[in-house]
Formats: sequence, structure tokens, C-alpha cells
Amino acid sequence: MSNEPFLMWMNGAAMEGRGKIIPIENPATGEIFAHCHSASPEDVDETVQNAHRVFKSGVWSKAPRHVRADALENIADLLTANLATLIPLEVRQTGRATREMNAQVPSLVKWFKYYAALIRTEERAVLPTMGKLHNWIDRKPLGVVAQVTPFNHPLLIAVKKIAPALAAGNCIVLKPSELTPLTSILLGKIFKDAGLPDGVFNVLPGYGATTGKALVEHPLIKKVDVTGSTDAGRAIGAIAGRNLAYYTAELGGKAPLIVFEQADIDLAVNGIAFGSFMASGQTCIAATRIIVENSILSQVIEKLKHKAKSIARRMGSPDNPHCMMGPLISEKQLNGVISLVDDAVEHGVDVITGGQRLSGKSELDAINLSKGYYYPPTVLTDGQEAKIVDTRIWAEEAFGPIIVVVSFDGEAEALRLANDSEFGLGAAIWTKDLSQAFRVSEEIEAGICWVNTHHRNDPSSPWGGIGSSGVGSENGIEAYHAYTTKKSTIINYASTEESLQSDDWFRESGGNVRYG
Repeated sequence: MSNEPFLMWMNGAAMEGRGKIIPIENPATGEIFAHCHSASPEDVDETVQNAHRVFKSGVWSKAPRHVRADALENIADLLTANLATLIPLEVRQTGRATREMNAQVPSLVKWFKYYAALIRTEERAVLPTMGKLHNWIDRKPLGVVAQVTPFNHPLLIAVKKIAPALAAGNCIVLKPSELTPLTSILLGKIFKDAGLPDGVFNVLPGYGATTGKALVEHPLIKKVDVTGSTDAGRAIGAIAGRNLAYYTAELGGKAPLIVFEQADIDLAVNGIAFGSFMASGQTCIAATRIIVENSILSQVIEKLKHKAKSIARRMGSPDNPHCMMGPLISEKQLNGVISLVDDAVEHGVDVITGGQRLSGKSELDAINLSKGYYYPPTVLTDGQEAKIVDTRIWAEEAFGPIIVVVSFDGEAEALRLANDSEFGLGAAIWTKDLSQAFRVSEEIEAGICWVNTHHRNDPSSPWGGIGSSGVGSENGIEAYHAYTTKKSTIINYASTEESLQSDDWFRESGGNVRYG
């Protein structure tokens, strides 16, 4: 890899930034392997102003829908052609295992194909307005939109925002996480080669306090779409609100996963492991609160212990195709996880497995785990004198491979435990009893509820939460609509004579007049 810093992407070209140079760390080794330019407030203003001019020109915002659809399909094809570059870089900057990225990154083409198909086939309403009036609804793009993405799924989360925004005809300024900006920058050249006009898509890496703040508070930004922590979402939402900008936020989570006696235990344990430990637990819908019926508690815990230890034995270099789980993203993230687990242990909860930062050499490939930010899959349960529900880790988002297991008797108690959270993004239920699944899913307080599965994510399926988990929804036609504003056009097609009869409000003869 070149020693030259990665450049930003502005107005269809790679550009130097006037902000601080950002060091990019490999979380598996702790080494700085690249640097990246960042945008100063002046860079942000210039980019937004230029994107606004491009939007007003109509080169993209007023392009026929089939032209935009063609470009989105070209993007899908070019993403596939660039997988050999994108996947290793995504692995290196995130620490995510290669086997995960080999599964995730190729799936991103689905979003561009879905939204291309949506705008090709979209039907718009003609309303049953009374009288000789023809009233139809158009959807118009908003303008320049800001998108702020986190470190855990750099490409996936960016694409979920980009595809509907482009389909609607907006211009985009993307601010990726300063921890993982590199693959997002590469999208600029791919999009240009796919036929996207210069200035429609821009990538401005930088720190939240400078680049991010300047972007979301810019008066020309018509929508802010952020994925991040709940605290960040509240702060950004306040800024967007002052500017009367549209706002979508996908924020924190503390997903419950209920396992009933009627579940297939092996399938449920596999589902827990996937929902909890994928991406080293660094996902907003991670299954972190495992709520198990008392009659099967010991079986579930024993199988979870075996599964977690199996994963831990196969933690190593993310480049290794046999690596099951990589490190956390940073030392800061690792220390936060350690703090939550240590607090629970100090309160007297039991550690079934894990609970300590990994060190020494990997059993898988002899990589020195001490140099990276490795934390093993960890399972915590009630102690003899301590209840998990009384500790910080029951309520706070750990964003790491940590699960707590509690027991229940009866659906009412399961629901009470599941809904005992300020968050409400994802939830899951495991049972073979269809009636039970329906009853409980109806009462789960979450924007997404899975039954006998977890973390299913399709471009057509709405993705959003309630409470402290966010505002609005990603995916589906809802996301496309959220990047547009409605325009109602009403045409009076009555004859002149009819109109003179009904529309002369102030005629000399007086009499009844219409209203509406």
C-alpha cells in the first residue's frame, strides 16, 4: 500500500483536505497502516456549496428515472468488479474477519439493484379530489444531504443510505467514521465510472467535532442521516432540528433474545452465537440480553459455553480465512467493554466463559493477540448473591461480544425482561410454537422482531427502532420516501362556463360559493 495519505473525494476528484491528517490503525495489530486527509470546515462549506450548485443544475436531480436507474445498476456491477480491492481493505481497517466480509460486501449490490428497480416501477398517486380537478402526487429530491456513518459496517451502512438518496435524485456528502474511512473514499471513483455526475457524491473524512459538526449544521443541508450512538444521535438531531432539516437516525440497541422451552435448543444457540458475536458484537442489533425459560436454562448455558469457547480458540488474524472473530475496533472500545464486564463481576455475577482480554499467541495462527484489541465471546449469568438485571451491563450498550443470560417462567415475565430497556431496535424469539411466536412478537417493543432467526437484513425490509434506538427507518420504500418531499399538483379541467359559475366568489349577485 502506498505511503501517501488517502485523499478525500470532492466534486468528482480525489482532493487533499485542510484538516488534520488522520492515522488509520489496524485493530488486529495496533499498527498505523495508512493515513487519510480530513476536511476542514472550509472544505465542508466548499463541498456543500458545490453540491448545491450541482443539485440546482438538474444534471442528476432532474435526470429521467431510467437514467438514474441505469447508473445505480452500473454501480452494482462495478462494486462486484472491485470486490478484490474493497474486501481486504475493509478487513484491515475494521478488524472484521475475512469470512464475514466475504459474505457481507458482495451483498451490497442488492441495495443498488433494489432502488434501481423501485424507481423504474414506482407508481404515483392520482387522488380522488372532488369536482373537475385532476390531482396527482410527485416526489422531488430534497437537495444536498449529509450522511454520517460509523466504524462497524463502513460499506454496508453507507450503501444503505447512499442507494435511496441517489435513487431520489439528491446530492450526497458522506462523512465516514475517522476510524474506518478508506473504503468509503474508494466509492467515489466507482460511482464516477458508473456514470454519476461530478459533485453528486462526495466523501469528507474527518473528526466529528470539526468535520461532522460543520457538515450537519450547514444551512444548505436538507437532510441528515446518521448511524451512531444514542448520545451522538441526540446531539446531531438537535442541530438538524434548528435548521429544519429532515432527520433519520439509527442509534443504539440492547436487543433481547427470548428462548422458549418449545425452541430447538441447538438452533437457538447457533442463533444466539450469530446474533451476539458477529462483528465481535459491534452491531446495534447484537443479541446481548439472552432470556431463557427456566426449564431449559442449564442446557442453553452449557451449549453456549461450548460454542463461545470454540469461537475463542479460532480467534486470530482477520486475514486468516479460518478466523471466526476478530478484535474490537480500538483500545477505547476495548476499555469500555472491560469496564462493563469488570463492574458486573465486582457485583458478583458469574462468568461462564471469557471475561478477560486475550493475550499471548493465538491458538489458530500464532498471531500475537496482545498487540490487538481482542476480547473473547463472554457469557455472564446471575451469581449466588447478584442479579444481572441490577448491573450496568443489563442496561448499557457494550458494543462487544458480551451476552448476559437470565431466566424466566411464563410469557409475561419473558416480555417484562425483554422490554426492560430504553432501546428498541431489534429483538428475537425462538420457539416452534407458532401461536406463541405471534403473541410474543406482538408485544415486543422493538422496530424489528425476528422469529427463529436473527439479523436478517434485506433492502426491501424496513430497518429502524423506537425509543433511544432512533428516528425513522432505513431500507425499503420508506427510506426512498424519506429522501424526497411530496409535491401535489391540482389542475382544474372544468369548462370556462362551469368555472365562471362556481369560481366567481365575489359576483354581484352574491349567493352560495364553493369552498375547497
